[in-house]
Amino acid sequence: MFSSKWWALFAAVLSALMANVTHAQRSFLLNGLDSKVVINAPGKLEFVEPGTDIVNILDISDPRNPKLAANLALSNSLFGPPTNLQVGPRENIALVTSAVKWEYKEDKWKPVPDNRLFVIDLTRAKPELTDTLSIGSQPSGISISSSGSFALVANRADRSIDVLEIDGLKVSRVQTVDVTDEVAAVAITPDESMALIVKNKVNKVGVLNLNDRRASYDMAFDMPVGQFPYNIDISPDGSFALVAHTGNGGRSDGHADPLAIVRLDGRVPYVSKYVTAGDAPEAFAISPSGDIAVALLLGGDTILPSDHWAHANPGEIVVFKISKDDAVPVQRIPVRGLPEGVAFSPDGSYAYVSSFKNQELMVFEVIGESLVDTNVRVALPGTPASMRGRAR
Repeated sequence: MFSSKWWALFAAVLSALMANVTHAQRSFLLNGLDSKVVINAPGKLEFVEPGTDIVNILDISDPRNPKLAANLALSNSLFGPPTNLQVGPRENIALVTSAVKWEYKEDKWKPVPDNRLFVIDLTRAKPELTDTLSIGSQPSGISISSSGSFALVANRADRSIDVLEIDGLKVSRVQTVDVTDEVAAVAITPDESMALIVKNKVNKVGVLNLNDRRASYDMAFDMPVGQFPYNIDISPDGSFALVAHTGNGGRSDGHADPLAIVRLDGRVPYVSKYVTAGDAPEAFAISPSGDIAVALLLGGDTILPSDHWAHANPGEIVVFKISKDDAVPVQRIPVRGLPEGVAFSPDGSYAYVSSFKNQELMVFEVIGESLVDTNVRVALPGTPASMRGRAR
């Protein structure tokens, strides 16, 4: 017979093993909350004295019912595409960039480029910040590779891409690539052979060749696209990418803007088609299932002044049936209060949309090619500027 001492030891080991199993089943969703920008009247962004920005981390192990895992007081920004943060593919690490910070000049608060990257440990019972790195100026879009071994960061002010090596929870900058123009977003192909970069100011999408976690860039392969491209995602099979354009310098204006399809299955990447999306599709994501994509239209009710002809137009959730040859809108859901972030659960069975003005997360079940509102709402402790889930 075992002594009580051995039984106690056995119970402790079993408990630790069960805790690891429980952790292995956890999935996370990140929300970047900005306290420095408020919209008290339609069309009027006000820069206020900084309070406490928050990276809100939700446990979506039960994808229908997100639960709070942690609120971390970390700088975040409304200025930049809503892709400045991402969870690693093994759910052990999250990376978050701080694109701009606030400085008080000439009797007012103003945004200036920041250069910080936050490393968050998701393996703990309560996620926490473990490291802060200095990287390029105004780091905005981020993409973690499918292997989780490296990430790319688009530095808008520096006009560069940073290559970050990831070893467990250790992150280090190993390369900076000059890409000539301002770059807002980046996406890595599933086979890690290539990345696409979004040059928002010059209306182009560039190509990075990747070899053993090192990047090279040749401007000759830049592709002309529509006005103010701002967001990008690549299909799970790597055969195509979709590029979302906001137009009008990144703001709603009432006029329709496109999605561009970039074929990746030929000798070189090329733009094969444009599809009308609607007014200013900013947040954008392709489902892990690869059959639908969701774009959020900013709308005019929050962004445009009350006397603007398109002010009454609400934002929209637009669902597209997608393939490497086409993107067909199949559903439109009005959303007031400036929809800001969109992400899917790891299996694609649920989609999440955040509202800036309403400070909440909406949960939708994905049934076929449609989103069905579950009426689940998660209150957020601030105004959401970005949202992202697990890299795939």
